[in-house]
Amino acid sequence: MYGLVKRGLFLLSPERAHALGMAALRIWGTLRGAPALPTGGPDLSVTSAGLRIAHPVALAAGLDKDAEAVAGFFAAGFSAVEVGTVTPRPQPGNPAPRLFRIPKARALINRMGFNNHGAEAMAIRLRALRRRPGPVGVNLGKNKDTPLERAVEDYVAGVESLGALADYVVVNASSPNTPGLRQLQQSEPLRLLLSTVKARLDAVAPGRPLLLKIAPDLGPEEVDAAVDVAVEVGIAGLICTNTTLARPGVSGSVAEEAGGLSGAPLAPLALATLRRAAARAGGRLALWASGGIFTADDVLERLEAGADLVQVYTALVYEGPLFVPRLLADLRARLTARGVPSLATLRGMPAPAEPGARQPG
Repeated sequence: MYGLVKRGLFLLSPERAHALGMAALRIWGTLRGAPALPTGGPDLSVTSAGLRIAHPVALAAGLDKDAEAVAGFFAAGFSAVEVGTVTPRPQPGNPAPRLFRIPKARALINRMGFNNHGAEAMAIRLRALRRRPGPVGVNLGKNKDTPLERAVEDYVAGVESLGALADYVVVNASSPNTPGLRQLQQSEPLRLLLSTVKARLDAVAPGRPLLLKIAPDLGPEEVDAAVDVAVEVGIAGLICTNTTLARPGVSGSVAEEAGGLSGAPLAPLALATLRRAAARAGGRLALWASGGIFTADDVLERLEAGADLVQVYTALVYEGPLFVPRLLADLRARLTARGVPSLATLRGMPAPAEPGARQPG
C-alpha cells in the first residue's frame, strides 16, 4: 500500500512531501491511540539514561522540528519521540531547495539549517500534549546569527524554555548546516558548553537526562575526547550520530549537493563512531545509535555494538508509517530464533556465525 503512496509523494519535492506527511501524522495522532504493536515473545523494553522505554526504536530529531505531530509519531509505534532541532528564536533556515532524495541509495541529503518556529512556540505545543506514551526529548541548537562565542547562551535559553517540558534534552553541536557549529565538539568549547547547560538543566529540571549528539565525521581521537568530556561533566550519554559531510557509496548530481547525508550509506560511519564511543566509555554513558538503520539486523548490530536503543529518520521516509511495527516483529523473531528472552540479556552474547563460517576449535 505504501508503495503506491510513496510513488505519488516522490513525484513531489521532498519538502512538500514532508509537509503532507506531517499533516497526515497530526491527524493520525488525534484519531488513534496507542498502536497495535507485536506482543509476546522476548521483552523489548529498555532502560537507558534513567528512562524506561517500551522498545528500542525511537524517532530521531529532524522530522518533527516543532513538536507538531508528537502524538502521530507515537501512534506510528515509536517508543520515544525527539523533537527539534529547536533554536531560541524562530528562523527560516537555508533557502530552498534544501532537501534531496537519493532513492537508489535509500538516502537523503539535507541542508535545512535549523528551520523552526522557536523555543516558545514549541513550549506551547509540549504543554498542550494530552498524553505521552513514552519519553519526549528536545534537541537544542543555536540560532545561525548567534556568534559562536555566544553559542552557550542559546543552549541555556533553550533549556530555560523547554527543559522542564522535556523528558530528556539533547545538545546538537554536530549539524553540518549551521556554520561553525561543529567546532563546539572540540574539547575545551565542549566542556564549557556541556557543563554550563547541565548546570542550568539541573536547576530548571533536576534529574532530566542530558545527551550530546556527535558527528560521524570525527576522527577516532576526537570521539575519545568527546566521550571523556561527557564523562567528566557527568551528562547521561551520547547519540551516535548526526549526518555526514562525506558521500560514501553515492554519486551523481544530487550527491554533489551541499548538506548532511543520512540513510543507508551513513551506516558504516555511524556504526564505527558508536563502536569507538562504546570502547572509550566502558559502560559509563548511555549510547543511542542513529544513522542508516532499516532492518532488525541493523538494530541488533547497533545493540551488540554498545547502543541501548536506536533512532530512525530516513527509513521512515522510504518504508512508510507502518515501518516500526514491522521492524519490531522482525526483531522479536530474530531474538526468538537466537533464544534471547529479552534485550537486557543481549549484551555480551556472541553474534550468530555467518553461514559457512568456520566455528572455533
